[in-house]
Amino acid sequence: MKLDDALSLIRQIPDFPLPGILFHDITPLLGNSKAFKTIIEEMSKGEFGLDYVAGMEARGFIFASALSNHINIGFIPIRKMGKLPSDTYQENYGLEYGSDTLEIHKDSCAPDRKVLIVDDVLATGGTASAAIKLVEKTGATVSKLVFLLEIESLKGREKILSEFPEMNIRSLKMI
Repeated sequence: MKLDDALSLIRQIPDFPLPGILFHDITPLLGNSKAFKTIIEEMSKGEFGLDYVAGMEARGFIFASALSNHINIGFIPIRKMGKLPSDTYQENYGLEYGSDTLEIHKDSCAPDRKVLIVDDVLATGGTASAAIKLVEKTGATVSKLVFLLEIESLKGREKILSEFPEMNIRSLKMI
């Protein structure tokens, strides 16, 4: 399946989860094994020399864990506060419709390791910036960010680059 065909399966749901939000529903893409495989293969292009793939709860887990399996490296879950059982680092962040806190296990990654962070949507950049900070607290380095979709009007890329000017950011589709 071609990338554009896979991406065309994403549907838009207006006013979800709040009025004024246009939600991009990835479940039709996930339900199509050929489309999902195409997305994971596209996300893996050029990803060499990595030690881990990290993904943010919840939809980032789907892509990051599949990608880590595809390129045969470890997966690091970055979760919402209170969901990880061992000692954690925490980072607060803003969303396009609120704020929250992410956590990572303190021992999830050794210093001097390279991590790819993967998520479904780059919106305001708050979640991704928090994830970068969390990975860096472990002593590891974030080598790149990969997203399925990027909502250009929310300027998340600019926010990330204002904090991390050398960060490599790749999105499969700009909306």
